[in-house]
Amino acid sequence: MYSIAIDGPAGAGKSTIAKQIARRKGYIYVDTGAMYRAMALFLIENHITPEEAEKISEKSKEADISIVYENGEQVVLLNGRNVNGLIRTEEVSNMSSASSVNGDVRKKLVELQQKLAETADVVMDGRDIGTCVLPHANLKIYLTASSEVRARRRYDEMTAKGTKCDIDVIKKDIEERDYRDMHREISPLKQAEDAILVDSSDMTIEEVIDKILGMCE
Repeated sequence: MYSIAIDGPAGAGKSTIAKQIARRKGYIYVDTGAMYRAMALFLIENHITPEEAEKISEKSKEADISIVYENGEQVVLLNGRNVNGLIRTEEVSNMSSASSVNGDVRKKLVELQQKLAETADVVMDGRDIGTCVLPHANLKIYLTASSEVRARRRYDEMTAKGTKCDIDVIKKDIEERDYRDMHREISPLKQAEDAILVDSSDMTIEEVIDKILGMCE
């Protein structure tokens, strides 16, 4: 089995790049961020706040989260329900960042992620794939970009969908999320010692994809 781990901060383009790499290599794309987002959605729907650590630990045990492919599209299932259209909101993003530091949440999801990597060629992206989830991945990438570039990308993405937003607020949220992710007690965001740094600030998506595919070869 061949595994590719792509780590990096919020808004760096990890998911977009990982999906394309998986498609072109014929590998399975495991969207770990979507799994954490599904858990966050589950907690929100059960009226639990980011500050209630004990409730998060207890309630997370009731969530069954899996990823399947239907007609070539990744579908995230939360207790058997397709939640693709519900997990990309800012509220879910913030809850995900807060709940992902919880040891019980992480343990449950990591076990599923590792099991997937044992049975198929995978591309996985997240915050700690190369350092913790797949420490023996064949190829590790640390994908990043400046906070200004990441905020602009998120702003353009949300505006294109008709969502009103403030780029300064988005940039502030991104920088605060970076700090939380890099300073959390459990599996903080950091570049694995054997990961290759790719800064996409001045690169197109296609240039990043070509660079990583070249590394695979």
